[in-house]
Amino acid sequence: MESAQQTVARVSQELKCSPTSRRVAEHLDKQDELRHLRQEFLIPKISELSTSDLSLVDGAEDCVYLAGNSLGLQPKNTKKYIDEELEKWAKMGVHGHLKGSRPWVWAEENLEEQMAKIVGAKPEEVALMNGLTVNLHLLMLSFYKPTPKRYKILLEEKAFPSDHYAIESQIRLRELDVADSMLIIKPRQGEDTIRTEDIVSLIEREGDAIALVMLSGVQYYTGQLFDMEAITKAGHAKYVNSGAGGLAGAYIHEKHAHSIKPALTGWWGHNLKTRFLMNNEMDLQPGVNGFRLSNQPILLVCPLQASLEIFNQTSMKDLRKKSLLLTGYLEYLIRHYYTKDPSDPDKPSVRIITPSDPEQRGCQLSLCFSCPIRAVFEELEKRGVACDMREPDVLRVAPVPLYNSFADVHRFIAALGSALSASGAKQ
Repeated sequence: MESAQQTVARVSQELKCSPTSRRVAEHLDKQDELRHLRQEFLIPKISELSTSDLSLVDGAEDCVYLAGNSLGLQPKNTKKYIDEELEKWAKMGVHGHLKGSRPWVWAEENLEEQMAKIVGAKPEEVALMNGLTVNLHLLMLSFYKPTPKRYKILLEEKAFPSDHYAIESQIRLRELDVADSMLIIKPRQGEDTIRTEDIVSLIEREGDAIALVMLSGVQYYTGQLFDMEAITKAGHAKYVNSGAGGLAGAYIHEKHAHSIKPALTGWWGHNLKTRFLMNNEMDLQPGVNGFRLSNQPILLVCPLQASLEIFNQTSMKDLRKKSLLLTGYLEYLIRHYYTKDPSDPDKPSVRIITPSDPEQRGCQLSLCFSCPIRAVFEELEKRGVACDMREPDVLRVAPVPLYNSFADVHRFIAALGSALSASGAKQ
């Protein structure tokens, strides 16, 4: 398979232009078989961003939105679906539970087959419920069963705070010592990401004491994609573009359908066929569906439906194929312009801490700068670029294959050069 760098070189030769020319980006966009998906999303104009400086950029242009790893763009159908439910509530009242295109009693269940396709699971192994951290707690209450000898939880350094805090509180709930019970794996000295062989080695070495392995699918800070199959066959977690406080998913393999029971139960874990008998005799659904607590807020189901419908216009295979090229193109341009130059130590440079191997990263590059990052970040915002800064010194840039274009990447690189100049960094 042709690498992103090889693709850029080939296209530039065909077009007889520089590999860094905007013409390369335009050509790649014309050849992109997923380019139509961009039209399914609302992309803010630069003038609509409160951080932009209209004396520097054209406010009528679309912003360069590269923050999908933090907050995905809004699908166009989101407002339509929410308005439909508000209208149904206004006109039908309580009858909305059983009427309409998405009856409230089982609205989220209509989406689980679509979600299952994204995560590569069976529909009965996936449930859409609660927020992410609530789901983590519900699952850990059932799957984290510490004993005097096997009580540790393995997680990565700089795990996302919600994951870290959930683990801490679960350990305290069992009245165990947090420092002794949290087994945190770090990168090797001088490295930015964690080697798979180090994770596997630690599991083999500490296995008798480990009760639970909990790693994110994509490490949020570095963008590293963990080899979950090599690390554990017991399960995996995935992060997908979502909105703030969006409805989260949970996954439990079918082999646990009857052996693992929820520690906390609610009405929505009851079999739908007998749920409304109201006899207070639990007829628990097997597997992950038994972990439901209550019916999901319909106004959260609506944006999830709008998003999943777009995902299901394509496949994860095709999205991944575009993502590899899109992120590789970004990497190519950053290395071309901002690789450290020993002959000019004052020239600003960028170090990519995300793995260079495309198979070991998601659709994100985490960038470290040789100059103060906050000033650069603020100058990017003024130029209509939406990305994400994380303390102490990382800029997370995520070109999402659903809606980002190669032209977006090229515009980002141009804006970055201007931002570095404006922030006082020597060019």
